[in-house]
Amino acid sequence: MIEIAGRAIGADRPPFVIAEMSGNHNGSLERALTIVDAVAAAGAHALKLQTYRPDTITIDADGPAFRMGDAHELWGGERLYQLFERAHTPWEWHEPIFDRARSLGLIPFSSPFDPTAVELLEKLGAPAYKIASSEVVDLPLIRLVAGTGKPLIISTGMASIGEIHAAVEAAREAGCTQLAVLSCTASYPASPAESNLRALPLLAGLTGAVVGVSDHTPGLGVALAAVALGACLIEKHVTTARSDGGVDAAFSLEPAELAALVVESERAWQSLGSPVIGPRASEREGLRFRRSLYVVSQVRAGEPVTERNVRSIRPAGGLPPAAVAEVMGRRFTRDAAPGTPLTWDLI
Repeated sequence: MIEIAGRAIGADRPPFVIAEMSGNHNGSLERALTIVDAVAAAGAHALKLQTYRPDTITIDADGPAFRMGDAHELWGGERLYQLFERAHTPWEWHEPIFDRARSLGLIPFSSPFDPTAVELLEKLGAPAYKIASSEVVDLPLIRLVAGTGKPLIISTGMASIGEIHAAVEAAREAGCTQLAVLSCTASYPASPAESNLRALPLLAGLTGAVVGVSDHTPGLGVALAAVALGACLIEKHVTTARSDGGVDAAFSLEPAELAALVVESERAWQSLGSPVIGPRASEREGLRFRRSLYVVSQVRAGEPVTERNVRSIRPAGGLPPAAVAEVMGRRFTRDAAPGTPLTWDLI
């Protein structure tokens, strides 16, 4: 169990739904604030940003190492610097976005990508931090963030077991006592077939942390399946409309979809219940209407039991239907009217 801004997050609580704005503001603060409004109206619990400048995450260089692969579905051939320039959230926007989110009951936090980002977010009172998948190997950054004493969420896209172990150890050694680890497929968009959600219990066992999913697949199916396998946090990218375009729009939820995710993920969590088999409390009334053996026509003492005067019908109260072969041919001990449950003392 961890706690972020007073909200408990763990297996015995409904999933914590995080809406990631990322670059879907499309360079407009007004649009960014509109996304915040939509996230709050949809009932999500947190709004997450990414805090970097192009110059703090890469350098203005060219060449194959500094370009996305030509075959990339969304950003093929684009220079990293240009991609981050159009996707980043200007630092002067952070305060109005945080303020708007808080005023609407959302928990705002961010993924920092360097020490200056941590400094900014500390000034804004960020209640938690997330380490992005590509930064899971940046152990100095993890130690710095863990040293703030705030809850820490680590995304594990592309990471090996050894890299995850190193990141978790770095966080804990630096003082992190509230840790969540997210399963993630760091491709954009991601295929549901590569989600490997059956690894979620393994991830929980390996790290001893609260687990969740950072999901870049289309729709809600993967996120809901993750809840069934133990995910306590769900992170999805959000935009006002995919048709508006933008760096992450193709794999982002629209507000109505986000609202459905909030409702259905809680329903999925409620459905998990306990590992028991047997009648539920709500089924007690239904138990009265199981089938059983009843007298279905007027009979007199001494008459034989036949298929015409005894049948398996609803409700319960008589002998079980499985006893029908055993009672056929026996004789009634007294008169009985239709609707009388067949009991052993009646034959």
